[in-house]
Amino acid sequence: MAWKRRVCGLALSVMASVSVVQSAHAAPDPARPNIIVILADDLGWGDLGVQGGRDVRTPNIDRLAAGGVRLTSYYANHPVCAPSRAALMTGRYQQRFGFENNPGLAQREDAAFGLPHESRILPERLRARGYATAMFGKWHIGYTAANTPTARGFDTFYGFLDGAMAYTPDGASGLKTLMRGTEPAPMPAHTTEAFTDGAVAFIDANKSRPFFIYASYNAVHAPLQATSPYLARFAAEKDPKRRAYLAMLAALDDGVGAIVQAVERNGLADNTLIVFTSDNGGPTWQTTSANGPLNGVKALTLEGGIRVPAIFRWKGRLPEGRTLDSVAMEFDVTATALATAGAGVDADLDGVDLTPFLTGARTGDAHRQLFWRAGPQGAMREGPWKLVKAEDAFYLFDLRTDIGERQDLAAAQPERLARLKGAWQAWSDSMSPAKWGPLNRTGIANPGELKGLVDRYVKGLPVDPKSLLYGGGPE
Repeated sequence: MAWKRRVCGLALSVMASVSVVQSAHAAPDPARPNIIVILADDLGWGDLGVQGGRDVRTPNIDRLAAGGVRLTSYYANHPVCAPSRAALMTGRYQQRFGFENNPGLAQREDAAFGLPHESRILPERLRARGYATAMFGKWHIGYTAANTPTARGFDTFYGFLDGAMAYTPDGASGLKTLMRGTEPAPMPAHTTEAFTDGAVAFIDANKSRPFFIYASYNAVHAPLQATSPYLARFAAEKDPKRRAYLAMLAALDDGVGAIVQAVERNGLADNTLIVFTSDNGGPTWQTTSANGPLNGVKALTLEGGIRVPAIFRWKGRLPEGRTLDSVAMEFDVTATALATAGAGVDADLDGVDLTPFLTGARTGDAHRQLFWRAGPQGAMREGPWKLVKAEDAFYLFDLRTDIGERQDLAAAQPERLARLKGAWQAWSDSMSPAKWGPLNRTGIANPGELKGLVDRYVKGLPVDPKSLLYGGGPE
C-alpha cells in the first residue's frame, strides 16, 4: 500500500530543508551505498510477527526480514535508551566515556553531556565520505548547542532531543514541541507518521547521491497514544493499553514499509543497506510489550532487557530469509555501516563489521565476549554462557538450554562462574566511571532492591511493577 501522508504540508517543509548537492541525473554510487538505520524504541524481542508475536500486525517488518538476514542473538548495549544510543552512534562501549545512565535534568544544561568530541561519530564519518546525512525522531544523547544532531554530523534533523514525547497534539501527556534543525517546530498530527514523511522525502530528494538516514522512532515508547485510524484496526482488543500499544506498533510498521517502499520506488534497493533494530527490550508492565521467551524487562540485564530484534537487508548483497544466531551487538551497526561505505573500521571501535557473518563467509559469533554495566548491575556473554550481576549476587545461565534464564548454574559451575566474574571485572575496571548517577525512575536506585528483583524473575515469582522504579516519565 502506498504511504498516505496525513501530516499536511510536512513533506514540503522537509523537502525545503534538504540540501540536494548532486545532479538528479547522476547514477547511484556502488562504492558508497546508501545506509538506513531504523531504530525502534522499547520494542520487545517478541513484539514482531516474525519473532513469534501472535496478536501484533507487523507485515512490513516481517517482509523486511523475509528479504534479509534476521539475527536472533543480537543485543542492545544497555537496558535503557540513552546509553544504548550512545554506543550505536560511536561504535564503542559507552562506558568508555562515562555514558552509563540515562540523563536527568542536570544534564540538559551540561555541555559535558553528550558524545565525545575527540572522536567522530557515525554521521560525521559518513558525511566526510560525501554522504547526505539526516535524522528523524528521538536523539536523547545531547542537549546543548554543541551536542545536538546538526552539530554532530547530520545535515538534516527533524525530531526531539528528549527521551520521550507525545504522539498526538491531544495526547494527555508528553512533550509537544519538536525541532527542525536548531529551531522549534510545531506538533504534527502524529509524530510516527511525521518522522516517516521526513525520511521518505529525504530519500526522494537525495536519490542520486549517497545518503545516510537515522530513522529513530519514539514508537513504541510510552506514553500509550495513537490516532483513531490506527486504534480502529484493533477494535476487537478489549484492553485499552494493549489496543493502544498494538496501534502504535502498527504505525511503526507502516513507517518501515513506507521507507522501504521509497527505496524501491527510486530504484535503490540494490544499493541500500537497511538495518532495523531496537534500543533495548520492552517494559512489559508499562506498555504491554512482549519479550517472548526471554526473562526480564527493560532496565534489567536479563535477556528481556537487552536482547532485541535485528534485521539487515541489502538486496543482491545479503541472503534473503536467513536466520543467523551469531552473537552481535548494537555498536556493530556503526562498524558495518562504515565498512559498507568504504570508510574502514578504526581500531578504536569495539564494534565489528557484521557483513561476513551476514553473508555466511564467516561462521560463529561476531564477538567472543560481550559486556554490560549499568550501575549495580551487569552482565557478560561468552558463547552460550551468560553471567548476570545484581549488586553482589551473580547468576550463571546456559542459554543453549535455558533461554528464559530460569536455571541458575552458579553453584553447579563454580570454576566457570569465577572465570567469567574475573573477566567481567577486568573489563569493568578498564572502563570509565559513570559521569552521572542513575535516575530514581530509571533502573534500580535503592540498595538491596535489585538483587531481590532479579531473584524473583529467575525463580518465576510475581513482580510488583512499582519495584522497577521506572515510571512513565520522559526517560
